[in-house]
Amino acid sequence: MAPAPSFAAPLVRFYPERTERDPGWLDEAGAAVLGHVTAAAARGFAPLGRRVATGQVIAQSQRLARLDEAGFDAEILRLRARIRRQGLCRSSIVTGIALAREASAREIGLRQYRAQIRGALAMLDGRLIEMDTGEGKTITAGLAAATAALAGIPVHVITVNNYLAERDAQTLSPVYRRLGLRTGIILEGMERPERREAYRASITYGSNSEMAFDYLRDRLGFGSLGPNAVESRLRRIADPGSAETGPVMRGLHFAIVDEADSVLVDEARTPLIISRMSDACEEAAWANRALELAGALERGTDYKVLAEERRVMLTDEGRERIGALVEAGEGIWQSAIRREEVVTQALSVLHIFKRGDQYLVRDGKVQIVDEYTGHLQPDRSWSDGLHQLVQAAEDVEITGQNLAVARMTYQRLYRRYVHLCGMTGTAREVSGELRAVYGLITERVPPRRPSRLRYRLPKVFRRAEAKWAAVARDARRETARGRAVLVGTRSVAASLTVSEALQAAGLEHRVLNAENDHEAAEIIAEAGQAGRITVATNMAGRGVDIKLGPGVAEAGGLHVILTERHDAGRIDRQLAGRAGRRGERGSVAAILSLEDPLLDVIEAPVSKLLARLPVLGAGPRIGLFDRAQRRAEKSHARARRDLVRQDRRLNQLLSFTGGLE
Repeated sequence: MAPAPSFAAPLVRFYPERTERDPGWLDEAGAAVLGHVTAAAARGFAPLGRRVATGQVIAQSQRLARLDEAGFDAEILRLRARIRRQGLCRSSIVTGIALAREASAREIGLRQYRAQIRGALAMLDGRLIEMDTGEGKTITAGLAAATAALAGIPVHVITVNNYLAERDAQTLSPVYRRLGLRTGIILEGMERPERREAYRASITYGSNSEMAFDYLRDRLGFGSLGPNAVESRLRRIADPGSAETGPVMRGLHFAIVDEADSVLVDEARTPLIISRMSDACEEAAWANRALELAGALERGTDYKVLAEERRVMLTDEGRERIGALVEAGEGIWQSAIRREEVVTQALSVLHIFKRGDQYLVRDGKVQIVDEYTGHLQPDRSWSDGLHQLVQAAEDVEITGQNLAVARMTYQRLYRRYVHLCGMTGTAREVSGELRAVYGLITERVPPRRPSRLRYRLPKVFRRAEAKWAAVARDARRETARGRAVLVGTRSVAASLTVSEALQAAGLEHRVLNAENDHEAAEIIAEAGQAGRITVATNMAGRGVDIKLGPGVAEAGGLHVILTERHDAGRIDRQLAGRAGRRGERGSVAAILSLEDPLLDVIEAPVSKLLARLPVLGAGPRIGLFDRAQRRAEKSHARARRDLVRQDRRLNQLLSFTGGLE
């Protein structure tokens, strides 16, 4: 193992965080090469250091397993004191993992295998580990979190949503409690005193958005000079009441990021913003006017829709047309830049945003659907007036706009953790970006049992109707064999279309999407039963364990049908990974259509026309999907790169004015 990082900090630093480095951004090709090189280096290093350490952990665990309950508790007290004195060094890491492993076996009946021990060692070494779905990432993280906490380091375990944070915390809290550690959970709707108490725990679980906004709110309270400036320290000494108004966190000591590619890459396309509310009547006036102007423009002449980049671009003719239409206007309409910006956004709402894909209308309100997890995010809103334009287009009540008070990107936030590590099942495609932006080396942890998941040859139909009929036939055939079937869709609208096709075929099924997310636990619990058909958005992807019912494994296991390709191949792999977990049997079939929305990013009408000809086989048609997916992934990577650059420029500008971040 490499030397563990030092966590010693000057006493004056009451809110520890790493001084942010500026890594710049490698181009995609360079980042990819670097990712492969560093991953190879990690694989070459692991057998030398971590294999020996794994053997030492198992040897200590065997000694601890021979103790009775009273003897084990006495040993916990003795070894805790030693680990606390030593900090995170090689011997204390081995001892801490051994203690956590034995506590896990006694409290929740799970004793981690060699691969899981190796994964915990890698995370304590500052790595991002890639483990196959079903290989026990949750209890692997428990080993690393407990070891760091035993050394006296506050630990944040960060995941993609509140459900997974609460589930994992509840699963592992008996283990932590046996070791004398306290567990905290950050949940939506908690007040500041509750949050502060949760962060005082040894190990705190929470979603990336909840914890990120807690940090940003803390930064607002510190002022422009930061948490460890003299001004901030004096304010805390001089103001005895600051215990109620001061920071809720204790700093950024140690983070384990679960589903790291989702948190650090997918979510990183959107900045964190704390805002204040503007006047709703004023917002309604300009939003309705912007949609009216957008409707008066002619596509192709006044504007172009760039489907690949999911944006709209005005032409010179369009700019002149807008100017003529608002010649006598007031307010924002007098500024050419501002009026062109809002009309462009209005055109995006009309041509890019679709109900059932990016958002739903529930209880008379526009609610955003997270495109990576499929969950509704009722407390989120789009910035820069986009949310108000969607509200106007859907003819619901228009709310005030959130005007930014503080802003930060996920990239800058996570680079500030003193120790950052993580885990996921799908990291190899973005290993270069993770290394370039966060300094995280990706390390592959091999599965305990060889995978028995089988991918069938994909089928590509010319028309969507034929695709849905084929999905129904495939589901009928597999359930007749006594298997369970999971039908994955990209959007809420597509899940409802699949449901209609299954209903027309007389097949009973359950649907899981953002419209009935409150039933998720019940639907997932039944999804592995023989003959069960479950239709789901990617809510059934990350972190979901579908347990097989009696006889299902013998019949072939879970069968996953992918009905659409996502923008990122990693998301497809996550959904496919619901089958064949822990060496079980399982299969995956991709049933696609040339009318699927992913192909909209390809601006090649001739290619799409040729693809519809019956003489063109499935191979070339799949090639179109591969090409579209690569384009979408590059576009998203470009958006993240541009966001980092914009954030860096904004921070430099604000540094001269004393503004926050």
